[in-house]
Amino acid sequence: MALFLISPTVIMQAQTPPPTPKPSPDVVAGIPVNYDEAKAGSYSLPDALKLNNGKPVRDARTWYSKRRPEIVAMFEAEQYGRAPGRPQDESFEIVDQGTPALNGKAIRKQVTIYLNKERTGPAIDLLIYLPAAASKPVPMFFSINFGAVQNAVDDPGIKPETVWDPKTNTRISPPAGRGFGRIDAGELLDAGFGVATYYYGDIDPDYPGGFANGIRARYLKPGQAERAADDWGSIAAWAWGMSRVEDYFETDKSIDAKHVVIHGVSRLGKTVMWAGAHDQRFAAVIASCSGEGGAALSHRNYGETIAHLTAPTRFLYQFAANYAKYAGFPDTAPMDANLLIALIAPRPLLLQTGSTDYWSDPKGEFLAAVAAGQVYKLLGKEDLGTDVWPAAGQPIFHDLSYYMHEGGHGMVSSDWNIYIEFLKKTLHTNQ
Repeated sequence: MALFLISPTVIMQAQTPPPTPKPSPDVVAGIPVNYDEAKAGSYSLPDALKLNNGKPVRDARTWYSKRRPEIVAMFEAEQYGRAPGRPQDESFEIVDQGTPALNGKAIRKQVTIYLNKERTGPAIDLLIYLPAAASKPVPMFFSINFGAVQNAVDDPGIKPETVWDPKTNTRISPPAGRGFGRIDAGELLDAGFGVATYYYGDIDPDYPGGFANGIRARYLKPGQAERAADDWGSIAAWAWGMSRVEDYFETDKSIDAKHVVIHGVSRLGKTVMWAGAHDQRFAAVIASCSGEGGAALSHRNYGETIAHLTAPTRFLYQFAANYAKYAGFPDTAPMDANLLIALIAPRPLLLQTGSTDYWSDPKGEFLAAVAAGQVYKLLGKEDLGTDVWPAAGQPIFHDLSYYMHEGGHGMVSSDWNIYIEFLKKTLHTNQ
C-alpha cells in the first residue's frame, strides 16, 4: 500500500506501482489516461481554511460567514456554473394522494413539480414511498435517477413516464431499467426511511443537443443565443431540480424535511455532491463513484481528468464553460474536491466507490476526504480518523465516511446495507 505525507494543502505520494491488472482504455477522446501511481505526481491543494486574502480561518463563524461563501462562489464561476434561485411560480400537483403499495409495506405518493406559472416546459415527476406503519414524519432517502421512475421499483401502480432519446431529441417510452437506477426500497422502508426518486432528464436532457429542451434554455436572457462562460451546466441543473424536490418535501407533513439524505451514482454522484454543497437543507449525502468533477482530486493525475471531462466530444455541457480552461492545467484551478467535500461539512457524507473503478480514482476520493477533514474537525465533527487508504470491504463510518466495495463502477447489492448502516450511525433522526 502506498504511503502519504499529508498536510492541509500538500499531498505527496510514494513511488509504488498500482495493483494489477492494468486498467483500460489508456486513451480517451484522444487524451492519454494515467493509471500508474508512480506518475500521479506531487501537487498542492487549495486550503479550505485560508481566506482569499490569505488570512486563516480559525472558527466556525468565519467559516460560515466568509470562507464558505467564497468557495461556493468559486465553484459556481469555475466548475458547475451559476444557477437561479427557487422559481417564483413553482407549484405542486399531487397526482397520487397515497396508495398502498409494495405488498402493503409502503404508501405510494406521486407528485408533479411545475416550475413556471403556465405549467409548461420541464416539470419533475416525483415518486415517493413512505413506510406504511409510520406514525410521524419520516426521514427521506432521495435518489436522483438515470431512468424513468417506473423502472426504479417493481410497482405496477407507478404512473409511467417517457425519457429523452438523444438520437431523435424527443421523449420516448423507456427501455428496460438501467442498473444504476434500481432502488432497494424494501430495506430502506424497513429501516424507517421514506424513498423518493425522479428522472434527471425531467430537468435537463443528458446530451449536448438537448439544451433547448431543458430547464437551462428557459433562463437565457433576452437576445442570448448560448450560455455564458459561468452559466450552469447540466449537473448544476440536476442539482437545482433536487432542491425543487426539497421545496416540496417542506410542504408535506408526512416527511421530515430536515432529515433528507440525497444519493446519486456516477455523474449523478457528482450531482449530489454539488446539490449537498450548495443547498444546506439536505441533511446528508451519499455519493457513489462520483470521480472527476465530483469527489476525486483534479490536481492528481490519475484516471479521468478535467481534460477528459471537457473534451468537445464528451461532457462540457454538464459544467460551466469556464471549467474547460483548466483542461491540461489542473494545477492552475483554484478549486478541487477537498473544497467541495468541505462545503458539505458538518453534515454526514459517505463516499462510496469501487476498488477496480480506476477511471473514477477511488484513491483520489479518499485523499480528497483526508484533506477536507480539517473542516469537519473545525465544526466539531469527526473526520475520517486516518490517512491510510482502507482495503475494499472495510468501511469508515464517521461524520465523514468512506467505503470501497470489491469491484467496479457504480453500486453492488451489498452497498445498500452500507448505506443504511452509515445513516443509522450518523443521521440522528429520533426514529
